[in-house]
Amino acid sequence: MARAQGARAQMALGFESVYGTPPAANSFWKVPFASSTLGSEQPLLNSELLGYGRDPLPPVKDAITADGNAVVPIDARFLGIWLKMLFGAPTTTGASAPYSHEFLSGSWSLPSASIELQNPDVPSYRMMSGVVANTINWQMQRSGLVTATVECIAQGEDKATTSSAGTLEEMALQRFGSFNGEIQREGAQLGNVVSGSVNYTNNLDRVETIRNDGKIEGADPSIAALTGEIVVRFADTTLLDQATSGDPCELRFAYEIDADTSFELVAHAVYLPQPRLPIEGPGGMQATFAWQAALDPVTGRMCTATLVNDLDGYANPT
Repeated sequence: MARAQGARAQMALGFESVYGTPPAANSFWKVPFASSTLGSEQPLLNSELLGYGRDPLPPVKDAITADGNAVVPIDARFLGIWLKMLFGAPTTTGASAPYSHEFLSGSWSLPSASIELQNPDVPSYRMMSGVVANTINWQMQRSGLVTATVECIAQGEDKATTSSAGTLEEMALQRFGSFNGEIQREGAQLGNVVSGSVNYTNNLDRVETIRNDGKIEGADPSIAALTGEIVVRFADTTLLDQATSGDPCELRFAYEIDADTSFELVAHAVYLPQPRLPIEGPGGMQATFAWQAALDPVTGRMCTATLVNDLDGYANPT
């Protein structure tokens, strides 16, 4: 009897043309991931009825919840699939490679996808449909692997012993490393940065209606939010002065291998709080700024994500 192992698991993803309806077979990418909690669960409700002795009556099934997260690499190609789910379809420019894919915040219409989690050992193939991306977050630091956690909400999950995704489209993986990262403020590299974090959320609102299949009706985007932290060595008062004045600045979080391979997220209007400046011993002092981004009246949006690679778009493979 075969036992499932994560080393043999695969994730297939394809965009839906109709919410909750998986695309046809052979229209899925093989997507790299480090871990996943995507799936559905249905808890049991204990019986409250009396009069049958001390032993309880059988429990009753409750509503089904389908959601979870995937930890994925921040890379030059596959990241665009997740960015499309988070921001909507990009504007792609370039007559030939390299192509520039620009994703804008603020869209009221977000695409849905179907994700099949495959364990061929068992075999078990679980197709989640109506998957909408809610949040993405990642850490920036001096060393280590660069991954992002994408949290999703799905309409439901169907289980099978054979795959519905067909032959998967594969792309070469080209990861960004911590060494390729930088944080800029107003177009200049921000110095003395120890670490940083970025968190974008669509604040999806589940539409939970009464249905005989236990699925939700959809997940609607609400007011988005872009937040994070920057930890810096206390060497000057540039950020403190901005926090005191209350003026916004532009922050750019970027990874670049070369001119043809890069990713950046630009928060156009970032506001900083006034932090404490703890003195914790004889070593260097650090300050943590829990920043928040807002709508920039000049660009008309909160943030822009740009991915430069050799792909001419992010339509489903055929």
